Amino acid sequence: MHDSNGRLWPARCTADNGRPDEEAEPFAAVLGQCEKRMVEISSLLPADSPRLGGENLEHARTLVESGADLPPILVNRSDMRVIDGMHRVRAAALRGADRIEAYLFSGSAEAAFILSVQANIKHGLPLTLREREVAAQRIVKLRPDWSDRAVAEASGISAKTVGALRKRVGCDLPQLHARVGRDGRVRPLNHAEGRRRASEMIRQNPDASLREIAQSVGISTGTARDVRERIRRGEDPLPPRQRMGEEGAAPQRLPAQRTVRSAAQRAVHDTVRMLQNLKKDPSLRFTDAGRALLRWLDVHALTSDECASLAASVPSHCTNVVAEVARGYAETWKQFAEELDDRGEATA
Repeated sequence: MHDSNGRLWPARCTADNGRPDEEAEPFAAVLGQCEKRMVEISSLLPADSPRLGGENLEHARTLVESGADLPPILVNRSDMRVIDGMHRVRAAALRGADRIEAYLFSGSAEAAFILSVQANIKHGLPLTLREREVAAQRIVKLRPDWSDRAVAEASGISAKTVGALRKRVGCDLPQLHARVGRDGRVRPLNHAEGRRRASEMIRQNPDASLREIAQSVGISTGTARDVRERIRRGEDPLPPRQRMGEEGAAPQRLPAQRTVRSAAQRAVHDTVRMLQNLKKDPSLRFTDAGRALLRWLDVHALTSDECASLAASVPSHCTNVVAEVARGYAETWKQFAEELDDRGEATA
């Protein structure tokens, strides 16, 4: 989910029952649902903070000397433990205050910790990479059903790093067959199993929409469409590559680099061809909305060579951040594509 400024936020806060809440919400929206009131500083317990070194007194003194009003802190109502704002609490105490304004959050200790990590990667004194990795490892243990990308977004590191952390603690985690993604959808770890479940649902309920199928079995609408088309043609719902992989027969492959390049080249060629056809469509060419759409599609068209060139130009210290931004935009375009799929399904 994105906030009003288009920034990608972690998919979910977690309720006491261990399941994701109804919607992924920006930190500000979470605060908007909390009661705000003055609390006694003496009633507060120290934060279960992701900061390995504890409070930074120098940072607290900087807040004192700034003379600025301190934003409200965030406290877990159940035990009055600080979730976010220990430096502000310290600064208020150094100013001689005995009370501080706070938002009161109602939730489990585990949900409060995840919220604390989210808060500390968004504002205030930044967490170090080591602190974010340790926090991510703890979130993996708390929420083993979350996908690598969901944990990565909550902790401010890359999904690849989360995957490595998950393998490191794998023996301590339950064996799951699906995970919850950043969008809150449950997706199977075994894609073949997801396709099989979709095929069963289609046979039992042929009139089910692609969205209903996808949400029910935890696959994308594109995969649901492919499964249904295969069934209509009398084919196996699993593509040949997946069937051979399950049967233990290794399909004959071209060298990896050549295979990826040829696939990318075919995809780019097909995309360019489809875009050129769209540009000839009068319903798009002669309307303001249509021309705006064509401009967006044209501007964001990248060849594989351009992708490689752009990737090589990104400074090494920015690669993870740029990758996450790119994934965020890709997720938005994917949602846009799924909305169009649903419209096509509704008019079919």
